[in-house]
Amino acid sequence: MKRILWILLVIFLSGLYNTATGFPIQKKQMKIPGFEGKDADTAWINFYINQGFLHLTKKDYDIEKVRAYIDTASLVCEKKSLDFPANLHFLEAEYYYEKGDFSRSETEAALAERKAEIAKDYSLQAKSLLFLGRYYHRTGFFQESIDNYNKSIVLSEEKNIKGIRQKSYDGQASVFISVGDLNAYVESLKKMIHVSLSEKDTLSAESGLLRLGTILTEDLRDFRLANTTLRECVRLALLSGNTYYTAHAMANLGWNFYRENMLDSSLYYYTRSLKFSVPSKHIGVSTNAFGNIGTIYRDLGEHEEAVKYYTKSLDQARMTKDWYSMSWIYKDMSALYLSRSDTSNAYQTYVLYKQFNDSVQANKNTTGLAEARIRYDADTHNKEIALLELRLKNNRIITVGYTVLILALVSIGLLLFRSNRLNTRRRISEMNHKISEMTQANLRQQMNPHFIFNTLNSIQYYMYQNDKVATNNYLTKFSSLMRKVLDNSQNTSVPLRDELDALKLYLELECLRFKDKFEFNITVDEELDTLMYKVPTMLIQPYVENSICHGLIPMEGKGYVNIDLKLSGKHIICTIKDNGIGREAAAEIRRQKGTNHNSLGTRITASRLDLVNSLYGTDLRTIYKDLKNEKGVSEGTLVEIHIPILT
Repeated sequence: MKRILWILLVIFLSGLYNTATGFPIQKKQMKIPGFEGKDADTAWINFYINQGFLHLTKKDYDIEKVRAYIDTASLVCEKKSLDFPANLHFLEAEYYYEKGDFSRSETEAALAERKAEIAKDYSLQAKSLLFLGRYYHRTGFFQESIDNYNKSIVLSEEKNIKGIRQKSYDGQASVFISVGDLNAYVESLKKMIHVSLSEKDTLSAESGLLRLGTILTEDLRDFRLANTTLRECVRLALLSGNTYYTAHAMANLGWNFYRENMLDSSLYYYTRSLKFSVPSKHIGVSTNAFGNIGTIYRDLGEHEEAVKYYTKSLDQARMTKDWYSMSWIYKDMSALYLSRSDTSNAYQTYVLYKQFNDSVQANKNTTGLAEARIRYDADTHNKEIALLELRLKNNRIITVGYTVLILALVSIGLLLFRSNRLNTRRRISEMNHKISEMTQANLRQQMNPHFIFNTLNSIQYYMYQNDKVATNNYLTKFSSLMRKVLDNSQNTSVPLRDELDALKLYLELECLRFKDKFEFNITVDEELDTLMYKVPTMLIQPYVENSICHGLIPMEGKGYVNIDLKLSGKHIICTIKDNGIGREAAAEIRRQKGTNHNSLGTRITASRLDLVNSLYGTDLRTIYKDLKNEKGVSEGTLVEIHIPILT
């Protein structure tokens, strides 16, 4: 009913269209000056189509009004026995895309592209190819998306069509980032920027520079190149008066300097960013800037200022229901309170972090399901088209003979069966991969509480001893260790340096607890780049804990534990050696105590090793060696962990 009313309104307004547009009022038949017969009909059809496209550009458009323009133009075509023009198919493609009917959207876009090519309307053909690139990306057919973007680029270059190539490179960049090909993503952005500048398309150039600077700040870390790229984005944005790109690029410059620990420069750019984002109400940018300024003040030790800016960031985030920003801000606040030994506020803010983080994850899952549904529908549509083509082909084969038909059907059945089996195997493989990732995340969540529990026992020991100096020293180290554990536990793998920093803090705490009962030494091969090479989180610590608790503590005299890391081919070999009582004596002690206790940490770690090997196809293993002298007396234990290199 609503669509019918819109159609009637469009027809009524067309009859009343004033002479300022060149369409005089007619009582019987509407005419356009200079056009007669079919030309006049075509002009009216184009008028309705253009009105539909114009309506789509409005901020709060009514999609049913677009449908009314399409139906009115279609009605004229049917009444005058005219073929549907290419631009009408293209408008329908846009309409169905906005409605979420992606199957019909693809059909209409393909018709528009073919008809535009026949009519030699190369601009519309390029736009249709651009649309198909966007459609295939949206529905998960990435190679088809890249191919259509390439066709659009080639056609635009051959026919000298402006405004298409930069959008095509932009689309290709989005596809490459979806599949994780960061190098191709960077190359596409560079081409997008080059074409945009050559065509004086400042807005596209600013968009490309911002995205390129962002990836160089984050995943493809290059401080100097990121700095140069983002400064160029700021320069162009200031010239064009674009406050959004100015504020956003300055905020990213602040993050680039923060990652280099250049806090003064970082604070300068975040503050400048706020001067553009706050007046222009770019709340997303100002939320990020306020939050990161709070973190900078936290790192500088100015905790009151940090809390003030964190609060401003949270106020901004609540305005837009930005759960992601609220999540990381509460996480940083928890770390701040923890460093001040304010465990009450640390706990409260950490609970809030978990609540908002869970909301973010739930939203991602919902979005993922919606995306999967879209891709499933598109895949089903393509299979239906393929099946329809096969049926048409079979109908033609019937005229040749039943024998040929049967052979063709058998061949097609085998092909479909094989294709279905391959797709099933691929889906099962992807499902197993996701299950392994979820299981590994669950094991990390088990390990961290276990590790923290053991450390809290050490603090309790000093409290019972009423040693205030030692307790304060222990708490200081414990807060640093807690921060490391909280940071590291969020990731499947961490840089080797972060793992060793946490391990060193743990060993220092244990030395304090047992009053220098043992000494430790950590040796790292010079060939190992501790920043570049990564290892699974909390992997080494459970084995060191076993050496201390079951090997060194029961022995008489002073013990030692040596941790040595060396590069060996495609592996990191971590050797943990102690001079404790040995595994046999430790087992005997447990037997005498009447317990079969086995370290929870090492059991969890063993499970994680199996998952890492399954997930990445690696050969991560652990070798135990009992050290004995010539008389067969135990001289300690050596554990050798083979860790594959992760970069």
